[in-house]
Amino acid sequence: MQTRRNFIGNVATGLAGSLATGRVLGANDRVRLGVIGIGDRGTQIAREAVACQNTELAALADVYTRRLEDALKLAPAAKTYLDYRQLLEDKSIDAVLIATPQHLHAECFIAALEAGKHIYQEKTMAFTVEHAKAMRAAYQRDPRRTVQIGHQTCSSGQIADASNYLSSGLVGKITAITARMYRNTPHGKPQWYRPVYPDMNSENIIWKSFLGPAPVHDFDANRYINWRYFWDYSGGNVYENMCHQIAFWYKVMNLGIPRAVTMTGGVYLWKDGREVPDTMSVSMEHTGGQHAEDILFTWDSGFGNNQPGISEDVLGTDGTIARSQQIRYLPQKVNRPAGVEMMGSTPTPPRAHMQNFLDCLRSGKEPGCPFDLGYRVSIACRMAVESYRQGRTVRWNPEKEEIV
Repeated sequence: MQTRRNFIGNVATGLAGSLATGRVLGANDRVRLGVIGIGDRGTQIAREAVACQNTELAALADVYTRRLEDALKLAPAAKTYLDYRQLLEDKSIDAVLIATPQHLHAECFIAALEAGKHIYQEKTMAFTVEHAKAMRAAYQRDPRRTVQIGHQTCSSGQIADASNYLSSGLVGKITAITARMYRNTPHGKPQWYRPVYPDMNSENIIWKSFLGPAPVHDFDANRYINWRYFWDYSGGNVYENMCHQIAFWYKVMNLGIPRAVTMTGGVYLWKDGREVPDTMSVSMEHTGGQHAEDILFTWDSGFGNNQPGISEDVLGTDGTIARSQQIRYLPQKVNRPAGVEMMGSTPTPPRAHMQNFLDCLRSGKEPGCPFDLGYRVSIACRMAVESYRQGRTVRWNPEKEEIV
């Protein structure tokens, strides 16, 4: 392991001049990609991207030297940077995959748009309402750029199946969606925990860059590697998993930002210094949508038992859409006595969401999870976090675009 001082001498440090305006890509053009935040998730989506045709992983940025060294095994010819802004100044980079901790999303997203890059932005899109608005303003200044938010289910075949069930009229009037997300881990292995290694020190981690807009804090390797535990950098499991489940139905049903959200729960299981809850319940009141007038969307989650699993049920007067690994329509016999159960059959190709991003980048079409959808999801998630932290129901003021 090299120290930061030595490492900087071996990575690309030269600036590439003025910001890029972005080249026009043809249907068969090779896409040169950069990754900002090449940790576990960044590496996963980078692997997906390079597995797609006509792509090249050309540049990598991270605040931790080990991450860059490890990433070079995936792309030995890639340039490496400890400062992502130097990556963005490379005019040959067409698009960036942003997989930083959540509190840094807005900073990197806005800078990437200003540099003329297309963006695959990992979820949850925005950390706060203020970040979401700033990201929207940047996107509106240059809407030519393709922006895909990393809610992968928005490119799944289940989207078509769910849409068909709804458009058929067989579900009836929908009043509620109930969702669950439960996991369990062996004793002594807390959810999300990552070990602190000896080289995680101020020589090898650019602490100031990691903090970004977060409150100033002395260097703390545990806060760095286990950032998901802390409110300064993370929205907890709401931002990790609730966002995916609501994104699917926000897309299918065209749901807007909820008018009110209540979240309760606590750290009931893992007393390991984490601030975000391991057991929680969220209730979201929605007005309107494509297939209903008023909907109560509830989401329950915990890390101490996996029996409930991961699933959602859309509850209508005439039928239920049940979604887990498969998606089904189940008739309500009280109103559809002759109704029959149906099983979804639309396949999901490998790497569908990443391929969709690359295809739209070349064609200019709207991606499966466009900016507006990511925006609505991120506001709903922030409302849940604010409700939990303030111990009260919060509401959305659509005129002022504020949580009240």
